[in-house]
Amino acid sequence: MTGEGGRRFLPQRLPIDGYGAGGFRFGDMSHRGSLLGLPSGMHAWAVAGPAEFSEAAFGPVFEEAAAIDILLIGAGRDPVVLAEALRWRFRDVRISVDVMTTSAAAMTWNVLLAEDRRVAAALIAVP
Repeated sequence: MTGEGGRRFLPQRLPIDGYGAGGFRFGDMSHRGSLLGLPSGMHAWAVAGPAEFSEAAFGPVFEEAAAIDILLIGAGRDPVVLAEALRWRFRDVRISVDVMTTSAAAMTWNVLLAEDRRVAAALIAVP
């Protein structure tokens, strides 16, 4: 994954073939660290855990909001509750958010991607 401005990026959305050991496998590649699956492609995401969830952390999602109906958030091993201000920010841009474990989010991403849905995923890497 390479991209503009030093951001790691692959310009296509791909199913997740595997996850764990601190990263993800997709498209015959592996990626260490957290991952954003957006309409523009697969992006490295510099968020290591739910404590880092903020409007700035989800900035790339908000930038592509017009092409997203559903955001799956894989919060690691345990689901969390998003801060109310962040939930309202997603509502303001008409994105439905579902927070779950990274495992469940990766599997759901694959299903919704196969259905050609307007889905995005924010996935925290798990050990």
